[in-house]
Amino acid sequence: MTYEFLVSTYRTERLKVLSVWSMFRDEDMDFRPHPTDVRGRSVREQMVHQCLSEDLWFRNFFGIDIGTKAVPENETRLEFIRKYDSDSEKRLELLSNQAEKWWEQEVEFFNVPRSRAWVMVRRIAHTSHHRGQQTAMLRMLNRSVHSTYGPSADTGGLPKNGAPTIYAYFDAASVAAGEARGGAKTPLPGPGGLPMTERPDR
Repeated sequence: MTYEFLVSTYRTERLKVLSVWSMFRDEDMDFRPHPTDVRGRSVREQMVHQCLSEDLWFRNFFGIDIGTKAVPENETRLEFIRKYDSDSEKRLELLSNQAEKWWEQEVEFFNVPRSRAWVMVRRIAHTSHHRGQQTAMLRMLNRSVHSTYGPSADTGGLPKNGAPTIYAYFDAASVAAGEARGGAKTPLPGPGGLPMTERPDR
């Protein structure tokens, strides 16, 4: 199918969202990039935004309404993980059943006609943008960061030095199950003795 790559990309994106959420701690939920500046979303608000935004896009642009509330009743880290895991899995299943004509059909995207395939590319970029913000917040909190695309400083540093890609969890279902047990992420080796960035302080 021509647009299977969009379905498979959404499948990996949902895992990346859940993985990053698993890297926060319960006490991080109200952390903001700057403690006195409310312009920057807190960790909790990032999770709320992901749930609300994705629900809105899927209902309005894809015609996919899974019939549940967008955010969990209890806004804890684990409940956000469980909620997003469940809801995004249902959306993934419905996306998987769509024909090529459905993907090519134009919809009104903020008053501009766009194909659903185009909208999905933008949706993935939107999610990735916010995930990048959250990863930066993890660094501000001095938390360890597993891979979301390739190696990180905590998986061994730079790719050119042979650092491996190490994901927190193998699949989406493992995230909620692992975090419910107090965390079962893949162990990290740390940066080792080589530079972690392209321009390290000397």
